[in-house]
Amino acid sequence: MSNTETSTGSVDVDFDLDRARDFLAQRLGPADDFAVDRISGGQSNPTYFVTWGGRRMVLRKQPNGPILKGAHAVDREYRVIEALHPTDVPVPAPVFYCDDPDVIGTPFYLMERIEGRVFSDCALPEANPAERPALWMAVADAMAAMHAVRPEDVGLGDFGRPGNYFERQINRWSRQLEAGTGEPIADLNRLEAWLRDHTPADDGASALAHGDFRMGNMIFHPTEPRVAAILDWELATLGHPLADLGFCALAWHTAPDEYGGLLGLDRAALNLPSEADFVQRYMASAPRSAPLEPFHKAFALFRFAVIWVGIADRVRQGNAAGADATQHGEMARKLAMRGVQVIEGTH
Repeated sequence: MSNTETSTGSVDVDFDLDRARDFLAQRLGPADDFAVDRISGGQSNPTYFVTWGGRRMVLRKQPNGPILKGAHAVDREYRVIEALHPTDVPVPAPVFYCDDPDVIGTPFYLMERIEGRVFSDCALPEANPAERPALWMAVADAMAAMHAVRPEDVGLGDFGRPGNYFERQINRWSRQLEAGTGEPIADLNRLEAWLRDHTPADDGASALAHGDFRMGNMIFHPTEPRVAAILDWELATLGHPLADLGFCALAWHTAPDEYGGLLGLDRAALNLPSEADFVQRYMASAPRSAPLEPFHKAFALFRFAVIWVGIADRVRQGNAAGADATQHGEMARKLAMRGVQVIEGTH
């Protein structure tokens, strides 16, 4: 293929390939091969594999159309990746960030593509059963490494506001819930009220918080049980480390049809670790951490449910990034129900 031609493996590319090709040639130099392939899955920032000559990269952009203020902040994603790349935290190598919406319709960034394994199902059916505990422990280790980084040491000291993280987050996501256009969800409103009544006093703990730290956002080494890259930093900020731990613990409080959770599975038969084992592994690297409480898991479920309320809104507006977003219209209700079960102690 000549460098005047473009190729795409998917018809689901929502930007001008010729304009993108011209821009990449200016930034990266000419290339004989240019291909763009939309990555399936994901409900937020559209993501693509990009091949430029012999270089394999990933492009992340904002969705087209109107977006909520502060949402889909690909500039913040790129800033985190760029800051963490020199550290021991596994992230892809950054390539560049472009804030000019005229290039492909929205701001975007490129990062190097990491080869490896991605497990969207927390039960890890594609992995050898003997390897499954080590894969989960690798997730705990990667989270602990991320939380061990001092944000000010990597230029992220101003990446979020200090103090009262949970109080501020509950207020933020409550406002977003109020802005939703769908039918009210009684369990979600109950969860919001419970969280306000049970917010723990601020203990001063602060770290880089991923915001959606879970199995599906990890790329694992092709043959070894270790995390090669942490992905999807859209919700990252400075926050309480137990927020991330609570998010990751949702695997044990959601069902297989609720984002690939483990609830109801025979974990012993599948050789999967318990929530307690996973939390203990994380805590071994964070000995001064306060314990993980039902509040942290209920908060995670509340926040995740409100995110799905927003996804449902974007489906109605025609701006959802995931092609299968409509079949998950009830996800917010399911997650809210699981949150109520957590605060009631029924699972």
